[in-house]
Amino acid sequence: MQVDDFLQALVNFDKERIPEATVRCVKDEHLSDPEFNPEFVRQKSSAAAGLCAWVINIIRFHEVLCEVEMKRMCLSQANADLAEAAEKLEAIRKKLAELDSSLEILTTAFEKATSEKLRFQEEVNRTNKTIELANRLVKGLESENVRWAHSVAQYHEQEQTLSGDLLLTAAFISYAGSFSKMYRKELQDNLWMPFLRSQKMPIPMTEDLDPVSMLSDDAMVAQWNNEGLPGDKMSTQNATILTNCERWPLLIDPQLQGIKWIKSRHGSGLKVVSLGQRGYVDVIEQAVVAGDTVLIENLEETIDPVIDPLLGRHTIKKGSCIKVGDKECFFHPGFRLILHTKLANPHYKPEIQAQTTLINFTVTRDGLEDQLLAQVVNQERPDLEHLKSELTKQQNMFKIELKLLEDELLTRLSAAESNFLGDNELVEKLETTKHTAAEIEMKVLEAKVNEVKINEAREHYRPVAVRASLLYFIMNDLNKINPMYQFSLKAFNVVFHKAVEMAEAYEDVKSRVNTLIDGVTYSTFNYISRGLFERDKLTFTAQLAFQLLLMSKEIEARELDFLLRFNVDHSYVSPLDFLSNSAWSAIKVMSFTEEFRGLDRDIEGSPKRWKKMVESECPEKEKFPQEWKGKSSLQKLIMMRALRPDRMTYALRTFVEEKLGVKYTEGRKTEFAKSFRESGPASPVFFILSPGVDPLKDVESLGRKLGFTIDLGKLHNVSLGQGQEDVAEVAMEKAAKEGHWVILQNIHLVARWLGSLEKLLERCCEGSHPDYRVFMSAEPTPTPQEHIIPQGILENAIKITNEPPTGMLANLHAALDNFDQDILDQCSREQEFKTILFSLCYFHACVAERRKFGPQGWNRKYPFNTGDLTISVNVLYNYLEANAQVPWEDLRYLFGEIMYGGHITDDWDRRLCRTYLEEYMQPNQFDRKLSLGPGFVVPSNLDYQGYHDFIDEMLPHESPVHYGLHPNAEIEFLTVTSDNLFHTLLELQSPDAVMGEGVSQTLEEKVKTILDEVLEKLPEEYNMSDITSKTAERSPYILVCFQECERMNTLISEMRRSLKELDLGLKGELAISSEMEKLQTALFFDNVPDTWTKLAYPSTYSLAIWYNDVLQRCKELDSWTQDLSLPSVVWLSGLFNPQSFLTAVMQSLARKNEWPLDKVNLTVDVTKKFKEEFNQPAREGAYVYGLYMEGARWDTQAGVITEARLKELTPAMPVIAVRAVPNDRQETRNIYECPLYKTKIRGPTYVWTFSLKTRERPAKWVLAGVALLLSV
Repeated sequence: MQVDDFLQALVNFDKERIPEATVRCVKDEHLSDPEFNPEFVRQKSSAAAGLCAWVINIIRFHEVLCEVEMKRMCLSQANADLAEAAEKLEAIRKKLAELDSSLEILTTAFEKATSEKLRFQEEVNRTNKTIELANRLVKGLESENVRWAHSVAQYHEQEQTLSGDLLLTAAFISYAGSFSKMYRKELQDNLWMPFLRSQKMPIPMTEDLDPVSMLSDDAMVAQWNNEGLPGDKMSTQNATILTNCERWPLLIDPQLQGIKWIKSRHGSGLKVVSLGQRGYVDVIEQAVVAGDTVLIENLEETIDPVIDPLLGRHTIKKGSCIKVGDKECFFHPGFRLILHTKLANPHYKPEIQAQTTLINFTVTRDGLEDQLLAQVVNQERPDLEHLKSELTKQQNMFKIELKLLEDELLTRLSAAESNFLGDNELVEKLETTKHTAAEIEMKVLEAKVNEVKINEAREHYRPVAVRASLLYFIMNDLNKINPMYQFSLKAFNVVFHKAVEMAEAYEDVKSRVNTLIDGVTYSTFNYISRGLFERDKLTFTAQLAFQLLLMSKEIEARELDFLLRFNVDHSYVSPLDFLSNSAWSAIKVMSFTEEFRGLDRDIEGSPKRWKKMVESECPEKEKFPQEWKGKSSLQKLIMMRALRPDRMTYALRTFVEEKLGVKYTEGRKTEFAKSFRESGPASPVFFILSPGVDPLKDVESLGRKLGFTIDLGKLHNVSLGQGQEDVAEVAMEKAAKEGHWVILQNIHLVARWLGSLEKLLERCCEGSHPDYRVFMSAEPTPTPQEHIIPQGILENAIKITNEPPTGMLANLHAALDNFDQDILDQCSREQEFKTILFSLCYFHACVAERRKFGPQGWNRKYPFNTGDLTISVNVLYNYLEANAQVPWEDLRYLFGEIMYGGHITDDWDRRLCRTYLEEYMQPNQFDRKLSLGPGFVVPSNLDYQGYHDFIDEMLPHESPVHYGLHPNAEIEFLTVTSDNLFHTLLELQSPDAVMGEGVSQTLEEKVKTILDEVLEKLPEEYNMSDITSKTAERSPYILVCFQECERMNTLISEMRRSLKELDLGLKGELAISSEMEKLQTALFFDNVPDTWTKLAYPSTYSLAIWYNDVLQRCKELDSWTQDLSLPSVVWLSGLFNPQSFLTAVMQSLARKNEWPLDKVNLTVDVTKKFKEEFNQPAREGAYVYGLYMEGARWDTQAGVITEARLKELTPAMPVIAVRAVPNDRQETRNIYECPLYKTKIRGPTYVWTFSLKTRERPAKWVLAGVALLLSV
């Protein structure tokens, strides 16, 4: 029962409501037990297993039921909610339908309102924009307004002055082109403007008008500069004239700066020709038709008549055609002709000047300075120079851009319709312009600041440019000394660059600049001096020193002028025995100046101390007495020139050493290899030849080292002369292609081919092989007028002079060097051969070195050379081998009349050469020792080296005595040298420099003063009809007097004519011709003008002394023409033609004694009295005075020629009685045939031969060069 109940209870167990605690208990107590498992329980009891399973399942059921219950509750809740929501939804749907219909109405209304609003908005915007544009326009034009109002005001002003400005500008373009910068300014400011203002109706013009600004603007100038036009003002003016002139421009452009710019400006469209080149007329003809621009370069002073019609634009057929050559061409209006010359001072005919506009492109000192500054900064500080050129370019671009913008703006404004407020582009352009202008202004300010900085930095280097510019101008003036000394700016630039590169580096700018200045000066000095003759080196160095000191204000121009001119009135008589009259006159003149006041008193007061100094061997090294030793170096030079003019070359050298340094006076020779390294295909080497030197040996020996020899076919040696021009052309063409060397010897022999050679040199170096070189040689001409070598060849070449050694020692060694031991041994009669050979060498050295003593050495210059010596030795060898006895007569004749005598053209020189040989080659010279010079005997039989050693050991010190001359000859030679040196230096000073600062006179004023002085004192011409009517007698003497008056008249009238003409020229009433220019220069430099010299008599005087001499001669003639009777003592030197007077003496005595004239000769008796002691003419013949002796003196007591006293160079002769005697009564024993010359130049001024008594051998006086002179 209970079991059933239990089962029933299990079946009906209220499984849906089991208490939570029961469930927890079962779980914790039973279910967690692992053994509470039906399987496990079944092992014990299956009933228990069933029960166990029931419990487990019931618990599972309970767990599921709990979950389902929850969900049931939720479901019923949700269903209730749903019903409620459905109700609400229905209500809302109704509401929505109502709202929708309302929204539709509103939307329509809204859309309408919005479209209205947009329309109004756009209208506002448009109006705003218009207002804004208007504002922008007004604002933009406001600043423009300021600018434009300013411009309009300016235009109004300019309108007033337009006529005057245009007149001035037109005048500037037409006339100013040929003048220098200073003179252009002078013309405009001091001549034209005052002239226009002083008219009755003054012509209005702008104050300080700059013609350049009238014709060009900054943008244009900027463009020119970018094309390579130098940046200085002068070049800008030139370019303005060139681009605006109506007549064809003719450029005077020695430094080729203008032509460089023109070529770069016109580029490849430019046709470049030179007159005389093949087919140049065709090129011009084509250009005339096509309207091209033609540049004719390197014109000479005369212009080929073929282009005359072109120059004058002589058109035909109503101006449509023109004749070119022999063809008529259509004349294109676009055709331009530009002419160009390299000549620095050309004189063109007036018609050329009328047909062309001359433009002076010659570089000026400040212009060159700016260019060189740019170069040195470019090398030293490339960053700065780059920045500067960028800035300039940028500023130029700005200026150009602004101009373009402004032009466009104005175009738009003027083209705009009535309402331009809608023209956006216009306003934008305006703003761009403004914006750009503002930007540019900013950048300009920035650039200005930068420019100031750059300029400050650049200015540090200015001293280098100043120095280099000065050096170039000193160098450029050297052609006044010798036309061979031509240098181009291009070549100078190369030297300048190299010097800057080579200079030592320093951190400190100041030290660096000083090094640069030194380097540039010394490099230029070396570059120039290797191409100068020895005699000109000191001139150049002194000029360099003086100019540098003038520039640094260390010396005064006035003092330098005094030193160089040394205008001394020779009217004082010296109270002291150790000072000559001329020295004392100089001291008196100096004592009048502030610096030397009291000098004359000091010298008279303490003569001993001064005498010691004056008579010292090297006075330039002595100290001056008293306070005079404290004077400046230049003042010491002036004193030295007064006291010892013969030592001036040494004193000047010492001065240069002190001021510039020793390296400027050492005569070191540059090795040829070093000069060669500087050469290139475009810079050939030019040897200036001297007699007796062959520089081409250097070329050949260097060629051997570098592998350029004739055998290898890499060296072409052409000796120019008849028909060799083509050979030279072929050689040069080949060498340029293949890189060979060409030697062109003696190019001065082919004068007509030199123009072609210049072109050939230019052509061959373009695109040539880098090894191609040309070496040329030529002899310098004796006078500048004969100079023929074109400037183009000389200026680009590296010039080298090679001169023979100076001094007896060097010459004797050099003479011996032509032989060697084999030659000495070749002759079977060794003793005679060697002795005569040595005498010949001495003779050769003597005749060659005697040339340095000027006319006292040889009357004329002869080119004795080593060939004369070597051939003479060959002759000697042949004659000795062929004859048993030494044929002295034959040898002397061959040497003296043929080998050496062949050069000699003057009879007195021939006598001298003969006398030398008689002295040095005497039949008995083997037995007794023959003395060649004082204490120098012919050595006995020595070997080759022995002779050289003997010379070194035995030859006395260099002295005129070696040559048989008196020591005075050296004083004379040195005095003449130093006088010439100072005269040359004076001519090298530019007139502005000579005038110096603070001198009120200009060159013209100074010349005018001199001119007036000369005219004032110039005597009237002689009235020949009055004079000739005084007597009917026509004796020889009276005829001489008439002739003299006629000659004097010709001279005086020419002087008066030329001076009056120059006077008119200076006043501007006549055009200055080149003759007037020469006269002006001569007057300024105190030279006698050439036109006067031609009509006068030979003279070596400066103008002042010469003019006094002319006046003196007039006085003498005045007294002679009074009654035409012969003066008691005739001043022979005062006659134009002394020969005619001496002939008159012969004629009158021959007539009187009835001797045939050809059997009569003059004889002279030197009296013991002077002019003042005679008061009546000679009974027969005539007394003459005014003669001086050079090389010896006259012993009045003994009545013979005797040895001169030291430092008495030309003692005066007493009065000489001249009479005629038949030839058979002439005395011939103990007589020296003494030539009489008019001046110290001797040679061509020969007058007569006087036979003077002598106790010594006449040969002594022949060797001493003793002569009588009419003026000293």
